[in-house]
Amino acid sequence: MTFRKQFLFFIFFVCQFALAQNDSIQYLEEVKVSDSQLKNFSNSQSVQQLSDSIINNSQASLTSLLNYNTVIYFKENGLGMVSSPSFRGTTAQQTAVIWNGININSQLNGQTDFNTITTKDFNTVNVRAGGGSSIYGSSAIGGSIHLNNDLSFKDNFSNDLELNYGSFNTFGLNYKLNVSDEKFSFQGSISRNSSDNDYKYLNTDRKNLNGQFYNNSFNSSFGYKINATNFLKFYSQFYDGERHFSLVTPSDSKTKYTDFNTRNLLEWSSFLNQFTSRLKVAFLSEEYRYFENITSDDFFFGKVETFIAKYDLTYDVNEKIKINTILDFTQNKGNGSDIQSDKRQIGSASLFFKHLVTTKLQYELSVRKEVTSTYESPVLFSAGANYRFTNFYALKVNGSRNFRIPTFNDLYWQGAGNPDLKPESSFQGEIGNEFRYKNFTFTANFYHIKIEDMIRWLPGNGGMFKPQNTNKVSIYGAEAILNWNKKTANSVFDFNGTYAYTNSKNDETGYQLTFVPYHKMTASFGYSYKKINAFYQHLFTGEVFTQTDNNPDATIEMYNVSNIGVGYGFGKKNSFTIGFKVLNLWNEEYESVENRPLPGRNYNLNLTLNF
Repeated sequence: MTFRKQFLFFIFFVCQFALAQNDSIQYLEEVKVSDSQLKNFSNSQSVQQLSDSIINNSQASLTSLLNYNTVIYFKENGLGMVSSPSFRGTTAQQTAVIWNGININSQLNGQTDFNTITTKDFNTVNVRAGGGSSIYGSSAIGGSIHLNNDLSFKDNFSNDLELNYGSFNTFGLNYKLNVSDEKFSFQGSISRNSSDNDYKYLNTDRKNLNGQFYNNSFNSSFGYKINATNFLKFYSQFYDGERHFSLVTPSDSKTKYTDFNTRNLLEWSSFLNQFTSRLKVAFLSEEYRYFENITSDDFFFGKVETFIAKYDLTYDVNEKIKINTILDFTQNKGNGSDIQSDKRQIGSASLFFKHLVTTKLQYELSVRKEVTSTYESPVLFSAGANYRFTNFYALKVNGSRNFRIPTFNDLYWQGAGNPDLKPESSFQGEIGNEFRYKNFTFTANFYHIKIEDMIRWLPGNGGMFKPQNTNKVSIYGAEAILNWNKKTANSVFDFNGTYAYTNSKNDETGYQLTFVPYHKMTASFGYSYKKINAFYQHLFTGEVFTQTDNNPDATIEMYNVSNIGVGYGFGKKNSFTIGFKVLNLWNEEYESVENRPLPGRNYNLNLTLNF
């Protein structure tokens, strides 16, 4: 019997065993959440949930939301162009994006482009700092971003429509529909973002040429309550986008890039006595086309289709002990103009354990092992504890081993792919301190990360670049996150701030990794009084090196950028809101990638209807 058949047979057998339990109770809180591991096994690490007010005050892209409200650094090749994160000094491929519990990083280049994700298509956005590969698999080294569509089964009918228009003929639309009762739950959203993106470069006589873009996304989530203990949920997402890449010089050839991504996930959840059973089946596809000259019909392309089957069984031994096991099978099939047609199959088994020793002390353990013929996977693990000394102070400690697998480009690029690559491997430890007092929360985290076998494309014989396991990297740093809110009879005050110090060095050379700032800081303040609301955001990013030898003449200077906005609600329940934003308030001249200036002061008018 083949590996795939054995694996699927085992899943079927375990399902039958779990569903044979007859006594049942209903866990209403669990019904809503597909990414249950984020809730149940992240108590020893920092998890930042971004509030609705923060999401509403930010621009549509996930880049903007995270850049202005978290410790993650982003480099953008211009407004709306390719956006890559660096989380705790790691590379873009070492940050995982988790969609309703499924890792959606590209199988082609190993990362997610954060400008292709519209944040308002999701109910919750969470940032989990530190290693998470024992739960979420490849890429979760620096941390993970969690996008969830949480379904609830209660009577509700609501529509939300947001329209915005701004400088450079920038247009945005987001429509959301929520319909639910005790039996059904449905969420649907449609998003459209576009811009001519022809802003002037500050202090020059040039402007951004060939920078126009558009993207459309459609999301739907459906839940059906079969009976008191069984639920079906289906999540679907389609994304279609086109970007013209801005010209470095006016004489450059005009290029463009299109991508089309689909994600579909079916989940069957059962709550049976102390058992919680979840069976997930997912199909994901990603496809791109790159046109070297927009006047020609010729293009390069790449496509990968991914099938995932996951069985998740949780056993509550008692009120204090929880055991969770996950069996996972993934198949990737890829082809393209520059990669050979191939497929790979990955099977994994994970085990999680959580123990609430006392009301003050809990610890959690996890281990994961993958099996595939493509590469040798290490045993991944995580161990952590959380001790609350008082209501004011809690201490968190965590240690883990994490990894990142080679991508399709790394393995199968025509004439250059290296099938003998090993996964990148990482050991890390962290200490977190959490302080709570009334409406005030402050966390301070300290961490150390060692990364081995980092995959880099280096020149070989004849000058041809090939991927190789090479660098070792040592990273240490500190993070601080501050939240404060205050409510009075008619007013609400909110303040959120973050600071990150990151030292990320190549062990061999002792140089800081490129595009990793030593310092980054954000601050945002929100205020509402009756029907009026206002906010102010500030982002500071320190100097970054753009060359591996840390040449002081090849840097991107530090910058400070601020946004401000005000809105007014009409109607008894503020069902109609009009708002105005000024972006880059102080008209800062800045860029996060060399020769890719970002816009100066610009404006946005938005209209929101809730009915």
